[in-house]
Amino acid sequence: MDIFRPEFFFDLSSVRYGHFLRQYDLVWEIVKGIQDICFEASEKKESPLSKIGYFQKPLPETVILWHGKVYRQGFRIQGGDPTKGSFKVVVEGEETVEASVIYAGAILWDEKIWIGNGVVVEPGALIKGPTIIGNNSEIRQGAYIRGRALIGDRCVVGHTTEVKNAIFLDGAKAGHFAYVGDSILGKGVNLGAGTKLANLKMNHRMINIRVEKEEIPTNLYKLGAILGDGTETGCNSVTNPGVLIGPGSLVWPGVVVPSGYYPARSSITAR
Repeated sequence: MDIFRPEFFFDLSSVRYGHFLRQYDLVWEIVKGIQDICFEASEKKESPLSKIGYFQKPLPETVILWHGKVYRQGFRIQGGDPTKGSFKVVVEGEETVEASVIYAGAILWDEKIWIGNGVVVEPGALIKGPTIIGNNSEIRQGAYIRGRALIGDRCVVGHTTEVKNAIFLDGAKAGHFAYVGDSILGKGVNLGAGTKLANLKMNHRMINIRVEKEEIPTNLYKLGAILGDGTETGCNSVTNPGVLIGPGSLVWPGVVVPSGYYPARSSITAR
């Protein structure tokens, strides 16, 4: 069905990595391919993080990534908001907003992590690969990225937020206490505090997508939510496995969203 094509949920022409998603006919098929997309998007280049050589334990010192080099000294952090491109670092006497900062106390699990320019990874964040993080994104204290994660530009993975096999398109934010598993957040999506995108049915059966009286099989046993561009969820909302919401929609606070398809500009309230 055409309504399930990726371009009905996302403007793929205006976001980093959009061309990788365009190759899929059905939007949920992207979820199966996230790991492959991560390696394809990395262009199989060596990650500069391999030069840090300190994995699976908290970093003992803050490091700077700039122009493909790792700096352990010779820099001064001035601060700012990375998602607005204003986080400034002075490296060897030169002020820049393109240097990425990985603070002491962050945990990098392996070398399959690629980080763009102007990224900030705060103390206590844990990142497993394969993960790609685009420019000017913020990984906050206590974030847990379990791998197979594609994070675009100007995104936020917030405090006590867990991400697994998921995509954040540019400007997507899960700032506080969220779970994002086997899911896709479109451009500018914002998850209110405590939003949970459930991805596994309690009976462990295959997930189907309800459209009116019809059920469309996905052939997936794990599928969270696919949220179109600009969709917002209220605090403590929950989506059941297999929720597809069109662009510009609202999920009200505290609502449990049944599985199924919701067209663009939906307003989903308690039932």
